[in-house]
Formats: sequence, C-alpha cells, structure tokens
Amino acid sequence: MHGGIWPLEELRSAVVSVDFDRLVLDGIAAASGLPAVVVDVGDDPADDLGSVLVALPVVSIAVGAGGESWDLALDDPGPALEGLRANPQAAVVAAQTLRRTGQLGLLDALLVESLAYATLQAGPEHARWLAQRGHRSRRDTDQPRIEVTDDGATVTVTLDRPRLFNLFDAAMRDQLVDVLKALQAGADDRPVVLTGAGGNFCAGGDPAEFGTVSDPATAHLIRSRANAAPWLAAIAHRTTAIIDGACVGAGIELAAFCATVTATDRARFRLPELSMGLIPGAGGTVSIPARIGRQRTLWWLLTGAELDAGAALDWGLVDGVA
Repeated sequence: MHGGIWPLEELRSAVVSVDFDRLVLDGIAAASGLPAVVVDVGDDPADDLGSVLVALPVVSIAVGAGGESWDLALDDPGPALEGLRANPQAAVVAAQTLRRTGQLGLLDALLVESLAYATLQAGPEHARWLAQRGHRSRRDTDQPRIEVTDDGATVTVTLDRPRLFNLFDAAMRDQLVDVLKALQAGADDRPVVLTGAGGNFCAGGDPAEFGTVSDPATAHLIRSRANAAPWLAAIAHRTTAIIDGACVGAGIELAAFCATVTATDRARFRLPELSMGLIPGAGGTVSIPARIGRQRTLWWLLTGAELDAGAALDWGLVDGVA
C-alpha cells in the first residue's frame, strides 16, 4: 500500500483467500480509518476485483480506468474521500443502494431507496446534522404549493412556494401527487411542463420538516404511500422540466425523471443529502443514475459539488440550455 492506495495485483492475489473479507474490513479499511478500498488499477478495468468488493460494506474506488463494477473510477480520489470521511455510514449506504437500484424495476428500486433512507434517518450522522441545524418552523402550512395552468395545448405544473425557493415539503408532495395522478389517469396525452415559481425550480426538501416524523419506520411507510416519483415516471415520456435558479436535492431527483430537462443559464444543481447523513429519498437513486451513471452520481453525493448549467449539460443531467 502506498498513501492508502493498494496495488492491483496485490489485492488480486488475495481474492482467492477465504479470509478476503477480513483482509478488506479488518485490514485495509481499518488501517485507513475509512470504509473504503482504493486500488491503483492503471489502464486495467479490473472488473474481476471490483465485482468482489461490491459484496462488502465498503466503497470500492479504482484509481485509473476502472470498469462499471467499481463504485467510483477516477484519477483523484481525494475529494470523494473527504466526503466519505465526513459521513462514512451514509457514504457506504449510498454506494450499496446505487449498486442495486439500477438493477431493479422502478417500484422495487424506490422501495430499496426508501428503506435505506429510513435506516440513515435513525443513524448518528443524521442526528448530528439535526443538532447542528437547530429548530425551524414554518407559518405557511395552509398555503397552496402547486399551481396548474392549462392553455389547451399544454398543462403546466408549477412548484409554487417562491418565498422559500419552492422548498419541497409534505404539503407540496401530497398536492403534486394528486396532480400527477390526475394527469396519468386521464385519456389526455398532451405535453406537461414542470417548473418552479419565482426564478427557482426547487431548493430541495424543507429543512423544517427533517426530524419531525416520530420514527423511521413510519417515515418509510409515508414515503411508500405518498411518493411523487412513480406518478411522475408514469407521465415522464410527455413531460419537460424547465430548470431556473436553484435545483437542489428533491428538485433534481424529480426533474431527472422527465423525458426532457431544459435549464436556463442561471440554473444551479446540488445533491447535498450525504452531508446531512442521508441519501436521496425522492427517487434520486433511480432517476439521476439513469441520466449520468452510478459512479458519477456517487461522486456528486460525496463531494457535494455545485454544477452550473454547462456542467449539467456535459454530464447529461440536462438535455439543453436556453
């Protein structure tokens, strides 16, 4: 090992050992203090080794070419390791979840995401974030959150909480689900536009609601009953999301389901859930990897990077910039 990075052939030769899992978990990961295995693979995809490591509760990182079996394949693991060091449990759960959701049908994948999210809601990393955030409350609990306009040719669905950058709360979720159900149930097959009011699309989940559900099991059952993702996916083929300003967390998770995503040059994208000790919980472990790939999704979660419209276009997160 050199600087925490292992030579490929050294680990390859150890794979056949019946104690390989102990070598990884009690040796490599314990020595680095991180639930990660970083391997210098050079130009070798090394999928034989990556496919073994994904069975273990570690983040597998290939420095170099790295094939699709690895959680990450990159030249500089430093920024990703910083995110992993800050929230190691959430990082491993994110990697494990992303390994599975791409292999499942939509409803099964959303179930895995919700159960993983619920697990982290009860974990110490999310508890630490809640304690640092402090108490918040809202006074607009009785205000409409969704506006629907119909010009005869197109139905426009607007996230309408502009004073709070269209933060996504339970009321907005429930109202959006009702609208999406109605659009899916009818014989009408007109185009649908999803957008946000006030110069922003959606600044993510409302921080005032985090930690307000009594227990993670209840939270999971609520998500199972009231989740906008499957209803949006059902009409995604005729839906365009238009992104302006902030598009954070749940905002990009939902928008990514749409067949077409268009951004203005003011659009800014972030996926901050890992810094909260969580993973995406609004369908993002399904919708975002479908657009940008599993490895890039995990890197984005670990680094918390902000993307402008140009970077989002290069990644394939959006389809065009107006």
